[in-house]
Formats: sequence, C-alpha cells, structure tokens
Amino acid sequence: MAVRKANAQWQDGLKEGKGNLSLGSGAFEGNYSFLSRFEEGSGTNPEELIAAAHAACFSMALSAGLEKAGFQPESVKTEAQVKLVQSDGGFSITKIDLVSEAKVPNISEEDFQEQANGAKENCPVSKVLKGAEITLDATLV
Repeated sequence: MAVRKANAQWQDGLKEGKGNLSLGSGAFEGNYSFLSRFEEGSGTNPEELIAAAHAACFSMALSAGLEKAGFQPESVKTEAQVKLVQSDGGFSITKIDLVSEAKVPNISEEDFQEQANGAKENCPVSKVLKGAEITLDATLV
C-alpha cells in the first residue's frame, strides 16, 4: 500500500508564531496559527484536517460496506466535528461526532444503521482515533 505524507513548518513562538502545511499530493496548502487552532482566527488547524480525513474515510467505508452487502449507495455526505479541550495535562481531542446522510435505495433502516456502525468502527481513521469517543448520527434520506 502507498505511504501518504504531508509537511508542516512552524516559525517563532507558540502565540506569535505562524505555520504553513501542505499535502504531499499538492491538493492543499494552507496557513495555521495559534489563533486558527485555539481561537477563531483565519487559517486551518490540525483538528480541522483530522475532521476532514475522518469524514472522508467514513463516507468511503460506508459506501464500501453498503456495496459489499448488496446495496448501491447514491450518495454519502458526512461531517466530522473534532472537539479539542484543555485540561490540567494540556490539550486533548476527546470526542469526534460524525453526522452522516446517505441516499441508498432499497435498504431498510436496520440494515443501513448496521452498515453505518460498521463503517464507524472499521474505517482506518476511526481505528487510529480510538482514544477519543466517536459518536455517530447516521440518517437515511
């Protein structure tokens, strides 16, 4: 299997510093800072990138599971919300909420939820993020 990579550079101290990151594929390059990570400043942050990776991985895993079970999904749309919290020990990602809507003809709600829960448990990004609570709100539309 392929090895994927990304690059990040940070300059200066934590609060006044700034960074730039890029995906190895060239598909994205962006700036990040203390403000974009811990407040509401412009730019991206690691948690937003984790959310994007998790939403994409879950959507693909759900589609794959549905196909394997004999259903043909028309669409799967997922939003991931990554919660970063501060505690005495520093910062931690404690929870990820996946909210997904899928259009899948000829499937029961029970079969759909079974496939959605399987995707939540088995997509590679979910597996690597097991240290956080991962919730799922999957809706069949």
